[in-house]
This record gives sequence, structure tokens and C-alpha cells, in this order.
Amino acid sequence: MIRLGSSLIERPPLPYRLIFPEAIWRIKRKKRKVVYLTFDDGPIPEVTPWVLDVLDHYQVKATFFMVGDNVRRHPELLEEVRRRGHSYGNHTMHHLQGFKVPSIKYLRDITEAANLIDSPLFRPPHGLIRWGQAKVIKEHYNLVMYDLITRDYSKKVTPQRVLDNVKRYARNGSIIVFHDSLKAEANMTYALPRAIEWLKSQGYEFLPLPM
Repeated sequence: MIRLGSSLIERPPLPYRLIFPEAIWRIKRKKRKVVYLTFDDGPIPEVTPWVLDVLDHYQVKATFFMVGDNVRRHPELLEEVRRRGHSYGNHTMHHLQGFKVPSIKYLRDITEAANLIDSPLFRPPHGLIRWGQAKVIKEHYNLVMYDLITRDYSKKVTPQRVLDNVKRYARNGSIIVFHDSLKAEANMTYALPRAIEWLKSQGYEFLPLPM
């Protein structure tokens, strides 16, 4: 994610959002309190089925941003996400950071993933892309960023802190990032059901991002 001081990670600052005005950071609702749960870096058999079961338990729909190489190895999980009524998007083939590779390689990696993930949604790994990459991506995809990063992926953050991040930063229209990955598993499995329960208690509805 954005490599800034921790207080700026959970909610990306306005100057960073303004660099990419074509991106979707938040979807405000005038008459409804809505949040959008998203899960990055899967699908993997160790974690994604558990996430799907939790979402079913709470009758919540979400959006999964999938790494193409994981879909190649576990195509049945993409089908299961579809079957259960969730939306999904492209998260590159090999989880590349746009800042660290040439743009032509990055864009080819997205196209390779698109051969496996048929979706108009794209989220850059770590939220890191160059302006020129974003311009090209926007011609073909809805570029989805985020309004709240739970930091479930961080070994420096406790499971309770992940939950507290949701309670502190969630607001109407927030696009919230969790991860269905091994790195995030311990934090996410604690925080996700509790976050859903808390958000429901605050009157929030849950919607998948439209495809």
C-alpha cells in the first residue's frame, strides 16, 4: 500500500487522491449508509473459502481483486466467487507494483491476467502506479482504489488494531480493503466478522462494486 506514515495509510490523503482523479476512491450514497468490502491478493484455498463462508453467514456481498496467477492455479475459486454472487476484478497477473517495473511490462501483466479474469474492474497492487499507467488503464477498466485500508497484512499491527481501524475510519461510501492471503490471515480472520457486526450495528449496508 502507500508507503507513508501509519496515520496516513488507513485513509489515503487528499493530495494522493488528486493525482489520480480518474480512480474510484469512495462511492457516496445520499440516502443510504453503504460500505464496499474488498479483498485483495487471492484467491487461495487456505483463506478464500473461509471468507466466502463468513460473507454468506452475514448475508454480505463483496468484491475480490484477484491475482491472475492464483486464478490460474485455482480457477474453481473464481467460479465459487461468481456462484455466491460477489463481484471481482483484476489485480495483475503477478502482483506487480507499477512504480517498480517498466510500464509496458506492467500493462502486459494486466492483460495476461485479463485472459483469466473477465472483469471491467482493476486495482493496482499496493495502490502504486504511475500517472501514465493510470491513464492507459482507465481506457479499459474502472480503476478502483480505496477509502480505508485495514492493514490486516501488517505483522506490526494486532488483530484488534485492524478492527479498530475499521471503527475509526469507515464512513458512508467507504471502499474497505481486506486481504484473502496467508500474510493477512491471522489479523483478517479475527477482524472481519467483528467488523461486519460493528458496521451492521451502525446501520451500514454492504454492496459489491458494480461490474
